[in-house]
Amino acid sequence: LTVLNAGRRYLKAEDLSGKVFVTSGLGGMSGAQAKAAVIAGCVGVIAEVDEAALMKRYKQGWLMEISNNLDHCIARLRDARKNKTALSLGYHGNVVDLWERLAYELDTTGELLADLGSDQTSCHNPFSGGYYPVQLGFEEAKQLLSTNPGKFRTLVQESLRRHVAAINRLTDKGMFFWDYGNAFLLEAQRAGADVEKKGANKTEFRYPSYVQHIMG
Repeated sequence: LTVLNAGRRYLKAEDLSGKVFVTSGLGGMSGAQAKAAVIAGCVGVIAEVDEAALMKRYKQGWLMEISNNLDHCIARLRDARKNKTALSLGYHGNVVDLWERLAYELDTTGELLADLGSDQTSCHNPFSGGYYPVQLGFEEAKQLLSTNPGKFRTLVQESLRRHVAAINRLTDKGMFFWDYGNAFLLEAQRAGADVEKKGANKTEFRYPSYVQHIMG
């Protein structure tokens, strides 16, 4: 319902075939995102750093395909988008790499490859394993978390700034992004990312929450 209503509200589209939804998280509640994309008829690309979570969804049949190669992900996204094929593609990697690659594609080809975007990392708990920084691999980051949590925190906040910068680049060209109620925008703001709504008070964000704007 969230994906369908986002399409209706922001894309003015009842039919999401050929539209691309990019997000992250395949763990608990976030694991349903892949299935939702296919039910809605769009192309869903979902990043997940934890291979165990990714493989669980793949074995369940909630993910149609998986890949750890961004070149392959972009090629499959383009193909499914062109042919209006419903697809759930799990990217085994950090969502910041995925967003930055999409921003790179926009900058080099002029092509906006994502129509809808969100995030379901566990940003209510960003410094204890709910969010993994893009600068390190999953296992390396877990080790740093246990040995130097202060450094881990610094890298997470740096990663959040990069995360938002890439999303902002794409939304400036017409992609629609929303907050899934996971404290992503709040923690990004605390990290110094550009998420404040221009001309509004500091408690308002430039992107909407799905509760009020989409489900409501």
